[in-house]
Amino acid sequence: MTHETTRRTVLLATGATGAAAFVAACGGGDDSGSTSTSSPTDPGATTAPGGQELASTDEIPVGGGKIFEAQKVVVTQPEQGSFKAFSAICTHQHCTVGSVSDGTINCPCHGSRFRVADGSVAHGPATQPLPAEQITVQGNSIRLT
Repeated sequence: MTHETTRRTVLLATGATGAAAFVAACGGGDDSGSTSTSSPTDPGATTAPGGQELASTDEIPVGGGKIFEAQKVVVTQPEQGSFKAFSAICTHQHCTVGSVSDGTINCPCHGSRFRVADGSVAHGPATQPLPAEQITVQGNSIRLT
């Protein structure tokens, strides 16, 4: 069986490369000054039968949250003991959000802000809310499911 290079295989290969470059370039934003991000090598992030452990409940401030870049998720605690999780990818142009402060999840690329309680848009240019992610809270452990 011979493999022949066709226009379709060239387009598929270059399209995948272009998409990867676009995603890498769009993740931008300097996170300096942000204390709400997590390193992909976070020693607290482990995998267990109930899902990947993201953090302990005391790591998520009330009225704020923490971004987990490797998992592309942000966990918030809008009220004491109530935890929510959302995609950390801005719905405007797919940048990774950069901080959580003053009750909003903030995108550094174009200034979109999303409410920590439900991921809804607090300030555009984004027009769509951040999609919810599934987490479970077991004892003091927050797990991505």
